[in-house]
Amino acid sequence: MRTYLISALVVAGTALAPQPAFAQRTTGAAIEGRVDRLEGEMRAVQRKVFPGGSGQYVQPENQPTNPDTILSGSPTSPVADLTARVDSLETQLRGMTAQIETNQHRLQLVEGRLKTLEANAAAAAAAAAAAAEPAPIQSPGADDRPTPVRPVADRPSDKPTATKPTPTKGGVTPPPVVRTVVAKDPERGAKLAAIERPDTGDAAEDTYLYGYRLWAAKLYPEAEAQFTIVTTKFPTHKRASYAQNLLGRSYLEDGKPSLASLAFYDNYKKWPDGDRAPESLYYLAQALVKLDKPAAQVCKVYTELTRTYGAKVDADPKMKAGVAKGRAAANCS
Repeated sequence: MRTYLISALVVAGTALAPQPAFAQRTTGAAIEGRVDRLEGEMRAVQRKVFPGGSGQYVQPENQPTNPDTILSGSPTSPVADLTARVDSLETQLRGMTAQIETNQHRLQLVEGRLKTLEANAAAAAAAAAAAAEPAPIQSPGADDRPTPVRPVADRPSDKPTATKPTPTKGGVTPPPVVRTVVAKDPERGAKLAAIERPDTGDAAEDTYLYGYRLWAAKLYPEAEAQFTIVTTKFPTHKRASYAQNLLGRSYLEDGKPSLASLAFYDNYKKWPDGDRAPESLYYLAQALVKLDKPAAQVCKVYTELTRTYGAKVDADPKMKAGVAKGRAAANCS
């Protein structure tokens, strides 16, 4: 019996001995299958995320950085490139805007000069047309020398009253002074006849003073003709600046602010050192106001006046007060 039991235990032990090895092999195969399945899924994910890749496993995150890789936010990233291009475009746009504003300013100056040239051309054409008319008939006793043609309002009629010509200091005899009694306006003719032409021996001085007396009598067209003679025939005379300034004032008081602005501007540009250049800038601002020009232009004229002729403005209380009043009215800063 004892022998039988020992034999049974040996047989049982022999039967049970292979079972742990078999279980181990079964478990290993299951794990290997799961790993193969996971690797296959990972490769599928890699093909989905990285088309055309090698199909290998994803490299570990602790790999060294590829020097050719462009990181987001780095100086060479697409965003940085776009920012640099936008900055360049903005710089170019600012440059173009500044150039456009400069060209607009130059165009305004050119337009102003064109208007001045047109006005001068019109005056020259009028003078040429007047020169083509026959000379007026002189009264008995007048010499036979041709008489320079005067403006229409100052031209002698059929019954002129002439004074004897007096030689000037330079030996040039001025034309006889002829006063016209206008048939259609006897009152105006009487005013003209009452104004005496001075005779100082200086033709430019005499012409200016005569124009001044006509302007003071509010005979604006006749005064303008005299002032134009001074500025065209005697541009280097001291009275040229005076005549150009009064020419502008005559236009302004006669309701012609556009012509007045041109005359004032010409006095400032042609005779900047003339005695009446500051006054011309002062009245130019007033002409611009009458023309309803922007306040910025009016302020610009006042600024130029005080910047260029500040001492003269301060020395003239009336002008200084007028400038202050004008700047306040235009809201100049």
